[in-house]
Amino acid sequence: MLNSTDIRKLCDDNGIRMIDFKMTDLDGRWRHITIPVERFNDDIFLYGIGFDGSNYGYAPVEKSDMVFIPDPGTAVIDPFTEIPTLTMCGNVCVIGKENLPFDQYPRNVSLRALEYMKSEGIADEMLIGPEFEFHLFDNVSYMTEPQKTSFTVDTKQAAWNSGTESPENAGYQVPKSGGYHISAPHDIAYSLRSRMCMYMQDWGIDVKYHHHEVGGSGQMEIEVELGNMVDMADKTMITKYIIKNAAVQAGKTATFMPKPIYKEAGNGMHVHMLLMKEGEPVFYDENGYSGLSKTAHYFIGGLLKHIASLCAFTNPSTNSFKRLVPGYEAPVTIGYATSNRSAVIRIPAYAKSPKAKRFELRNPDATANPYYAYAAILMAGLDGIKNQIDPSENGWGPYDCNLYDLSEEEKAKIQALPKTLDESLDALEADHDYLTAGGVFPERLIEIWLKRKRGECLEISQIPHPVEFEKYYDL
Repeated sequence: MLNSTDIRKLCDDNGIRMIDFKMTDLDGRWRHITIPVERFNDDIFLYGIGFDGSNYGYAPVEKSDMVFIPDPGTAVIDPFTEIPTLTMCGNVCVIGKENLPFDQYPRNVSLRALEYMKSEGIADEMLIGPEFEFHLFDNVSYMTEPQKTSFTVDTKQAAWNSGTESPENAGYQVPKSGGYHISAPHDIAYSLRSRMCMYMQDWGIDVKYHHHEVGGSGQMEIEVELGNMVDMADKTMITKYIIKNAAVQAGKTATFMPKPIYKEAGNGMHVHMLLMKEGEPVFYDENGYSGLSKTAHYFIGGLLKHIASLCAFTNPSTNSFKRLVPGYEAPVTIGYATSNRSAVIRIPAYAKSPKAKRFELRNPDATANPYYAYAAILMAGLDGIKNQIDPSENGWGPYDCNLYDLSEEEKAKIQALPKTLDESLDALEADHDYLTAGGVFPERLIEIWLKRKRGECLEISQIPHPVEFEKYYDL
C-alpha cells in the first residue's frame, strides 16, 4: 500500500507533472479532476477534494457538497495522457464535523456488501472474474433529432463490406456469426487486443486470455483472472477505460453496448464467482451436483429467486434486453446447469479443483455500474444462503439440455428473465429487501435508481423508430 511519501517519490522518479483523480458517477461512468503535481500535499488524503455530487446523479442540490478521498494504493501512471500524469481512484464522503462515507457512492456500497457477508459469518472473501465482450468499429455516427433518428457503425472486417471496391479490401471479411476464435488476417484487431492486454497487465490486471468473439462485425473478448470483488469492480472500470482509449489511439472506437448490431451476437459481461472462508473454498463438495456444495446451491437459489430485480442493476439499459433474446447464446430463462450456455447460471465443467470450483452468471452486461452490480449479485446470493433457497426444489433445474430446443409447451413451464428494463424495474420496486439488508443498499439509492431508469425508459419509448416507418408509414 502506497502512502503520500511513496506518491511523491513516484512522481519525482517518473517526471509526473499532473495528478488525476477518477470518480464513478451513478451510471458507472468515470469522471475526473486533475491538479498540477505542485499542488499535491498530505492534506488531500485527509481532507480530500470537494465537488458537486448532484452533477454525478447522487444527492439533491441542497445537499450536494461532497469530498473525494483518493486511495494512494490505486496510484498508477496513466498511459493515455500526453502530459505525464499519475491517476488514482478512491471514495466519496459527505462533508460534516467528521467526513462520513457517502452511502450511495458505488464503491462504498460494494465495500458494505463485503462487510455484511463477513458479519454474517458466511465467508470472508468473494472472488469474481468478469468476461469483457465488446465491439470494435472503424467509425460510428448517431443522431436523434425531431426530423431524423439514425445510427451507422462500420468496420472493414464486416461481411457487408465484402463487395466494397477499394484498394483496402483484401477479401478477408468475417462471416456473420462466424467470428469465434477466428485467426488473422480475418482477425484484424489481434495486435490491438494484445496491446490492450499489455496495458491491463501494466495497470495490475491479470489477463487470462483474449480472442475474437462470435460476432463477425468486430466482436471481441478479453477475460481476466479471478480477483477480490471490490478490487475487480475497480478493475472493471479500468478495463473499460483502457479498451476505449487504446481503440481511439489506434484510430478505432470501442463499445460495450449489449446489442449494437442487429442479428449478431451481443456483448455480455459474464461473471464467474466463488466464496472463500479462512482460505478454504466455500462452494466445493466433491459429492455435490457438479462438485458444488449445499452453500453454493443456496447461493445459486438466491440469485435465481431475485434474478428479475437483479437485472435492474446487472442489465440497466433498454439495449440490454435486445441482447437477452433466443438464438445468440444469451440466456432467456431462469435456471442453472453444467456446461450449458443457454442457462442463466452455468457451472463450468473444466473448473474441477476445490479452489477453482465456481459458476458464472451469464445475464449481466457492461452497461452496469460494476460496484452496484457485483454488490447486488453478492447480496442476492447471501439471501439464498441465509434462507436456504434450494434451486432444484424451486424448479430451476438443473437443466442439462439446450433450453432453446425445448418445445413451446416445455418452454412455457420455465420462468423467463425480464424482457424489458421496465419489467426489471417493476421487479426491483417489489423485491429489494435483500439489497437493503444490513444497510448495504440505501433505500434512497433504490428510489433514485428507479426514478432515473424509468425516466430513460419513458424517453426512449417516445422516440419514433426507423422500423416503425417501414411497418406503418403507408397505412
